[in-house]
Amino acid sequence: MAQLYTQGKCHGIHPFIVQLRDEETHMPLPGIKVGDIGAKLGMNTTNNGFLGLDNVRIPREHMLMKNSKVQEDGTYIKAPNSKLTYGTMMFVRVILVKDMNNFIAKAVTIATRYSAIRRQSQRSPEERESQILDYVTQQHKLLVGIAAVHAFKLTADWIWNIYNNVTDQLESGDLERLPELHALSCCLKAVITADAAECVERCRLACGGHGYMLSSNLPLTYGLVTAACTYEGENTVLHLQTARYLVKAWHQGVTSGTLPPTVTYIARAADRRAPLWDNSIQGIVDGFHTVAAKKIALCVAQINKLQETGMSYEDAWNMTSIQLTSASEAHCRALILSTYHKETEQLAKGVSAELRLVLLQLVDLYVLYWALQRIGDLLRFTSISERDIEQLQSWYELTLSKLRRNAVGLVDAFDIRDEILNSTLGAYDGNAYERLMAEAMKSPLNAAPVNDSFHKYLKPLMQGKL
Repeated sequence: MAQLYTQGKCHGIHPFIVQLRDEETHMPLPGIKVGDIGAKLGMNTTNNGFLGLDNVRIPREHMLMKNSKVQEDGTYIKAPNSKLTYGTMMFVRVILVKDMNNFIAKAVTIATRYSAIRRQSQRSPEERESQILDYVTQQHKLLVGIAAVHAFKLTADWIWNIYNNVTDQLESGDLERLPELHALSCCLKAVITADAAECVERCRLACGGHGYMLSSNLPLTYGLVTAACTYEGENTVLHLQTARYLVKAWHQGVTSGTLPPTVTYIARAADRRAPLWDNSIQGIVDGFHTVAAKKIALCVAQINKLQETGMSYEDAWNMTSIQLTSASEAHCRALILSTYHKETEQLAKGVSAELRLVLLQLVDLYVLYWALQRIGDLLRFTSISERDIEQLQSWYELTLSKLRRNAVGLVDAFDIRDEILNSTLGAYDGNAYERLMAEAMKSPLNAAPVNDSFHKYLKPLMQGKL
């Protein structure tokens, strides 16, 4: 990917194919400096490299010209839409949502199984030590992660369908929903990778000191998911990409009143009166849409206010960027909650009554969790009351207790083989302590009861004969 200059003018980033090495000797070609970037926090089996080009020439045909083109005389032909070049990036970001979901499923499987095995502290003298999964704080750490797997799976399927539909429309020349897809893929990638990193770390902490061991596979999993927060687009930059679309959608809604499906809720911001709060799952989802709409409205107002002082639009945008990223996150959070709720209600119609109950309990838990996490926004932008919040907290804690009995069954349902989990803590047989000991004994320091260093260094030091 490089800047395209032709006839003395720069036309921005375009894709090219460049041969780097000789086909016979594998040596870098003249003008090319290439190598590995070195050790990273994770993903060290992946070859990430640096590349320098010094006066390297390629044929004109080595420019990928499906959309934009350069003719033989150097004339540049612009693509029908500048965002067509985002196709591959959008595809990868949609796939990333699915990948992050798999990592979360692995982490909560490991931590939940371990929490069912690990016992600690007697809650009464007559009882044996409790499984740590019986503590509500542990349920609070883990059960929302199980719900998140379901939420992200359904959201990933939803955006995958949108991606395929938009791709088909592009083939026929219909570009109408391309900006919407770009905005969706940006914010979903940013929110879900950030959530995945937080969830995996929460699972590691939930396993105490054993979670810190590499053999738990939680530190390595964290290294993989946190990398996704910066590759394929740094998350703050992606939120700002979505925010640009949301600001444009706001202006479009004001002028024409017609908006694409995922941003129709913005029209509610025109009514500054907060709607009456409804303490139901649908009411909470509606509340999140209200929060997102009001945040976008505040951003537009702030940018306009700064411009009235003589500030340029880009400077006003920069000054408002903290609020803009917050608006993007709110938009995405509302989309995830609404999609999870709607898709699960549809899905639940075709399953047994017992399964339907558990699936809907997971929706309740996930929506309630985020309502309590974003209570400041709800207080600021909706008419929620203190009594409503108390009811939500009680409802949340009751839902945790209802899901406790199915926690292990829910992670077993992810059907992840032990070879894939690769964890001493999370194997299906529950023999965590035996596996921990077996893994520890593989350390070279345990090859003999007394290490050679004792006789060579420590004993002379202790006897004062060093």
